[in-house]
Amino acid sequence: MPFVIWSIVQPILEILILWIVFYRILVFFEGTRAFQVLKGIGYLLIAFLISQILGLDTLNWLLTKLFAISIIALLIIFQTELRHGLARLGQQHLFSVDLAESEILAIIEEISTSVWRLSQNRRGCLIAIERQTKLKPYIESGIPVDSKVSAELIQSIFSSQSPLHDGGLILSGERIVAASCLFPLSDNSSLNKLIGTRHRAALGLSEQTDSAVLVVSETTGDVLLAVDGRFVSVANEEKLINHLKNLLLKKKNKKE
Repeated sequence: MPFVIWSIVQPILEILILWIVFYRILVFFEGTRAFQVLKGIGYLLIAFLISQILGLDTLNWLLTKLFAISIIALLIIFQTELRHGLARLGQQHLFSVDLAESEILAIIEEISTSVWRLSQNRRGCLIAIERQTKLKPYIESGIPVDSKVSAELIQSIFSSQSPLHDGGLILSGERIVAASCLFPLSDNSSLNKLIGTRHRAALGLSEQTDSAVLVVSETTGDVLLAVDGRFVSVANEEKLINHLKNLLLKKKNKKE
């Protein structure tokens, strides 16, 4: 009797586990060129499982061979995404490890004030806020600053007369750690061809790390927030503050 029950439960359990794993993979790759391909593979996987349950031997054999060949193809197609994903593993620390909530809110206020003033003056900027993934390789590519976060200093750095205005600014905790940093450019083929280097750098860093990256367009003054390989448009300063609160306070609240 237990064997009969297990023979019924086993395929259901396998389907459930595979579906959860595949769903998490889809969430991870959402917004990348791999997403649509993975959706198609998902449909094939469902067909494979149904063929097993219904005992469709010919279809089952065909899909088994197809999946075996696809493994090598997937490694080639997704090599960029896989490299980015592996780079994000095992490099974790909490943004708020030594900071009280009131201190984080004060930092958010300084960041949002500086970004919005830069936006109003049509001065481009690129600011990365370190969260869990350490940004040491990118910090080392720039010029050390090591100063407390302040709206005035951020605006000064992105002044056209400043020798540090090219490249990205990196914030870690309550410190501005480096300026003129080099960020990886996104190779997302779905991006508009007119998008400039700053925007591609913002998106590229957010693809490879969990950083929150702010970018202001010199041409339009528009403010965008890049997170997890996606751009979020920010309409006003209040929305910017809310976005940053959700990103920077969420980890601390979960820990508590």
